[in-house]
Amino acid sequence: MTTVRAMGLVAACAAATSLVISAAPAQAATSYVALGDSYSSGTGTRSYLNDGTTCQRSALAYPSLIAAAKGLTLNFRACSGATVADVTNTQLASLTASTTHVSISVGGNDAGFANVLTECAKPAWASNCNGAIDTAQSYITNVLPGRLATLYTSIRTKAPNAKVVVVGYPRIFQGEDCNAFTWFSPTEQARLNQMADLLNGRTSAAAGAKAFSFANPTSRFLGHAVCDDVEWINGLSSPVSESYHPNRAGHSGGYAPAVSTPLTGSSFTTTSATLQGAAASADSLATQQRGYASRDASITPKPVLAPDLGSAQVKAAAARAGVDLSSRASIDRVDRAYAARQAAEHAAGR
Repeated sequence: MTTVRAMGLVAACAAATSLVISAAPAQAATSYVALGDSYSSGTGTRSYLNDGTTCQRSALAYPSLIAAAKGLTLNFRACSGATVADVTNTQLASLTASTTHVSISVGGNDAGFANVLTECAKPAWASNCNGAIDTAQSYITNVLPGRLATLYTSIRTKAPNAKVVVVGYPRIFQGEDCNAFTWFSPTEQARLNQMADLLNGRTSAAAGAKAFSFANPTSRFLGHAVCDDVEWINGLSSPVSESYHPNRAGHSGGYAPAVSTPLTGSSFTTTSATLQGAAASADSLATQQRGYASRDASITPKPVLAPDLGSAQVKAAAARAGVDLSSRASIDRVDRAYAARQAAEHAAGR
C-alpha cells in the first residue's frame, strides 16, 4: 500500500514538474511591461482604450504594435502625464522576476516640456520662451540624471531578467510652423529641438550606466516633423491633448521600428495583420488596465495649451508692446520684431 502511494506521489510530482517546465518558458518568453508617459501610451493617435483612466493608452501605440507583431503578452502601464515619480509609484509594481521585456519613456514631463511648448507657442511679445527653455535645460542637466538613475536601479531590481529599453523623444520641428494660432519662431524651434537632443543625451547616458539599451527615434522622424509634408507628429490639435505627440504613423513608422530591434532582437515592419492584431487587443488591454485605474488616477495629464490672446496677461503684454489684438497683421508684425530681438539677445548670451 505504501509502495503504491509512493509510486503515485512520484508520478504526480513528475507530472507537476513537467507542467512547470513546459509552462515556464512560455511565460518567460512573452512577458512585456510597457512603462512611461504619453509618448509610450499613444497620446496623439486619437484612439484610446476604454480603461476608466485619462492615460490615453492606444492599441495603435508602439507597445501594442510590437506585442502584436512579436507575440508578446503586454501589460500596458504607460500613462499620459507620467513623471519619474509617477512611474515609481504607480507602474513599477507590475514588474516581476518573470518579466522579460520592458520599455520606458520618461523625463519630458519632469522637465516641464508641455509648459515650455505652451510658453513658446505665444507671440514673442507675450512670452519668455528662452527663459522657459533655459530652466528646463538646467533641470535636464542637473537634476534629472540622478532621478533616472534611481528609477532604473528599481527597474533592474524588480525585473532582474528583463531586456530593458529606454526610449527617447523625437525632434518636434523642422523649421516650419504652419499652425494658425501658434507663434514658434525658427530660432525657438531650433532651441526646442536642442532641448529634445539634450534630454535624449542625458537619458541615454543614464540608461547606459545601467546596461540598458537606448532607442533614439530622432533619425526616423526626420522629414516627418510638425508641418512636414508627411507629418508624424501632430501640431496644435483639437482636442488640445493630441498636440505635439506622434500620430498613428509616428508610432507604426517611427517608434515601433526604433524600439523593436533593441527590445526583441528583430526588426519591425508594419503589416495589415499587425495593425489588425493590435486593434483586436484593445478590449483585453482595457479590461486589464481597469484593474489599475484607481492607481492611475493620481497621474495628471500635462497637455500643451493653446495661446489665449484674451487673457489678462496677454492683453497687458499687448498694451506694452503696442499690439492691436483685433489685427492679425499687428500681432504678427510685432511678434517678428520681438522674436528677432530675443534671438539676438540669446545669441549674445544675455
